Amino acid sequence: MGPGPVNAHPRVLRAMSADLLGQFDPEMTGYMNQVMALYRPVFGTGNRWTMLIDGTARAAIEASLVSLVEPGDRVLVLNFGRFGLLLTEILTRIGAVIETVDAPWGEVVPLDAVAAAIERSGPKLVACVHGDTSTTMAQPLDGLGALCRAAGALSYVDATATLGGMEIAADRWGVDVVTGGLQKCLGGPSGSAPITISDAAARHISARRHVERGIRRADIADGSGARIASNYFDLAMIMDYWSEKRLNHHTEATSMLYAARECARVALGEGLAARFARHAAAGRAMTAGLRAMGLTVFGDDAHRMTNVTGVFIPEGVDGERVRAAMRDHFEIEIGTAFGPLQGRIWRLGAMGYNAMKHKVLLTLGALEACLRMEGVTLPAGAAVAAALAAWEA
Repeated sequence: MGPGPVNAHPRVLRAMSADLLGQFDPEMTGYMNQVMALYRPVFGTGNRWTMLIDGTARAAIEASLVSLVEPGDRVLVLNFGRFGLLLTEILTRIGAVIETVDAPWGEVVPLDAVAAAIERSGPKLVACVHGDTSTTMAQPLDGLGALCRAAGALSYVDATATLGGMEIAADRWGVDVVTGGLQKCLGGPSGSAPITISDAAARHISARRHVERGIRRADIADGSGARIASNYFDLAMIMDYWSEKRLNHHTEATSMLYAARECARVALGEGLAARFARHAAAGRAMTAGLRAMGLTVFGDDAHRMTNVTGVFIPEGVDGERVRAAMRDHFEIEIGTAFGPLQGRIWRLGAMGYNAMKHKVLLTLGALEACLRMEGVTLPAGAAVAAALAAWEA
């Protein structure tokens, strides 16, 4: 019950146990086409280029940035937590000229501040995180795409922590590239990263296509732009792999494709609106229960992620000892924190297969018991009662 990874859905684990297929077997390429179709509604898009990157969520982040950005390009990063800093780290390695528009940890960046930063810096790309689990804040993104288009900039959004649990509206937001991961709200294992790419971004990426010598073909022409600096993360070649051209770029991670397919099938079978409501209820219940215990919840209520909640560790309490007690006595894991919040807050997740009423209640009851072991005086049973009421609200 931390900020991810979380327990995988049993259906996903069963899907992963199916036998392997050759990468160009018609059944395998049929599954690839199904995955593209299944993830379009999950991303809130009609984008043709909706597919998977083999690797953890960070693989899709890096593939996006290295394929969109050339050395010397100016990039604006919305920075309000650890994962905004990660975007800056990756862009620094690419050789981008980086501008940031910042908010304190626990807040988000106002849209007018983003607009002013775009006007000031004239970026070729605007990059941001949707939900940053380090701070538990979700950045509002309505209007971002319009600002970028008006400035002639492309846009990138990291939705690793929110895809499948909060609404992702790539088309309505007007953003160009959105990436995710399976291991959080989608209830799968880490190791495959869904991505969607707009037509505008696809044209920009394809202009940088330089197919490696050993797999060159007469029907795939190189672009006129600068070669993408990574071979494995070259989105131009990966797009050709997922297209009817089936360029032999790499061997698809078959079991992870089965997992990603089943994650999307589970999500769409539940219904996205119902799924978002379930995550919202879980987050609301977790927050209410923590407050009923007398604990202080971290961050801005107006922009809180529904699937992970930060809470201050009570004064004088050893946070790691409480986490160990939760694990040892109740077999429940909750999260620690990073950077300026390390040792100051716990992060409690309720996402994917774990965004269930009984799991939230068990976690709150266990935390109350472990805090009592540390000598903290708490109102007995108040957390569970408050969470029950909030779930139904």
